[in-house]
Amino acid sequence: MNWTCHGSFMELFPPREFNFDECLVFLGRSELEVLHQIKGGYLYKPVKVDQELILLKIGCSAQTIRVEFPLGIPSKQVCEKMAKYVWEWFDLEQDVSGFYEMARRDRLLSQLVRSYYGLRIIRIPDLFEALTWAIIGQQINLPFAYTLKKRFVEQFGEKLVYDGMVLWSFPAFDKIAALDTSQLRALQFTTRKAEYVIEVAKAMAKGRLTKESLQQKKHRQDVQKSLLAIRGVGLWTADYVMMKCFGDPTAFPVADVGLQNALKARLGLQRKPAMEEIKAMGTNWEGWQAYATFYLWRSLYGQAV
Repeated sequence: MNWTCHGSFMELFPPREFNFDECLVFLGRSELEVLHQIKGGYLYKPVKVDQELILLKIGCSAQTIRVEFPLGIPSKQVCEKMAKYVWEWFDLEQDVSGFYEMARRDRLLSQLVRSYYGLRIIRIPDLFEALTWAIIGQQINLPFAYTLKKRFVEQFGEKLVYDGMVLWSFPAFDKIAALDTSQLRALQFTTRKAEYVIEVAKAMAKGRLTKESLQQKKHRQDVQKSLLAIRGVGLWTADYVMMKCFGDPTAFPVADVGLQNALKARLGLQRKPAMEEIKAMGTNWEGWQAYATFYLWRSLYGQAV
């Protein structure tokens, strides 16, 4: 991680293959998003660290990410944690040169990587948020998933108001662990999803489930197995979390409806491809299935290619 702290702001120096504007397109894809806002070319996000809500104002120029702290100068320790958060959020540790080399030779991806060069997988560094968002999104369309997340965050998260914007932090797992399923049912969660989210929160509150313990596992199959052992987590959810929270470039959510729709459109098919067909296509993307998926998702919104 390459960065410097200047007190009221810090600078991060990302790899060459990074396009902040492309990342903003992804982050701005839903008007129902409440965990961050984009205003005047800047990205605003509150992050909870050491029981304190820190507001980040993120901009980029000349391949330098500038992170300002509008609500006060943080300590050096907090500044370092925020640098690590932003670095992970934009997946900047990943050397994507191999992905671009592969994608330029691939008939499905070659045009996409030219159009969206510098787009990085936008990760979800917090394990509880990643699992909850994946569970919320199971078997429903994306707009309704955002609606449920908005209700959940506004009911149980922490609010911050700045410059006319209302921003929220994701609810803490210990707060959700104390809930009754009826409180999530009131937000239109299904009974099953309410149970799954609360059970995940309880496991994390008791220390039985932590991001650190999963990161210590030697093989990705062991991480996947541990995730699949969680009630309510199937293959799609496990792959999604491995991709978005753990930055596994080989994670491949073949059951993802967005991926299926993107492939249907790119290939001009009359139907969505079956999972076995997607797996067969993925043999060309070995080692970079997550990035291939993310770029195909990107093709579903914004400017057409």
